[in-house]
Amino acid sequence: MRLDLRLIAGMVTPGATVLDIGCGDGALLAHLTAEKGADARGIEIDMAEATRAVAAGLAVIHGDADHDLASYPDGAFDYVVLSRTLQAVERPREVLRQMLRIGRRAIVSFPNFGHWLVRWQLLSTGKMPMTETWHRGWYETPNIHPCTIRDFFDLCAMDGVVVEQWLAVDEMGLKAPWRRSAWLANLFGEQALFLLRRG
Repeated sequence: MRLDLRLIAGMVTPGATVLDIGCGDGALLAHLTAEKGADARGIEIDMAEATRAVAAGLAVIHGDADHDLASYPDGAFDYVVLSRTLQAVERPREVLRQMLRIGRRAIVSFPNFGHWLVRWQLLSTGKMPMTETWHRGWYETPNIHPCTIRDFFDLCAMDGVVVEQWLAVDEMGLKAPWRRSAWLANLFGEQALFLLRRG
């Protein structure tokens, strides 16, 4: 299972109800169901991935984070997860608002566009960066709203969202030793995870 998904699973309490938005083939759902006894469901925009998840016996529907979250009732889930998808949605602020409406807590992971290697490549080459996390050319990427760790903290503050827990890690899974400094995490963390609740 992908690194950020393993870290997300560690934030979910046993027996919780979970909605995974952009769940892909359902790897996180399967893990949470088997290891944590969770009631885990998913939404996936890619029909082939959604079909694979359903074929594996997972509760996944074909849907779109930008348009389908409004149909869920308030407080329907303990956790709503958005892993490496925030930067690819049309309206990230509205998606985050909907997540915190339908879930008691939200868990968000995203690649950090403020990482030093991304900055260096942009500065030194004048071209859009390519890293292990940002591994597609600008003309193929689904990312339309790249953000940094500092950007995300600012958005949470602006919208009154409480950050209960956050961490920055590299692609090898090493947690950043600068955890108390968002400024340093923004510079050295390749990806970030946030556990959030309404203010």
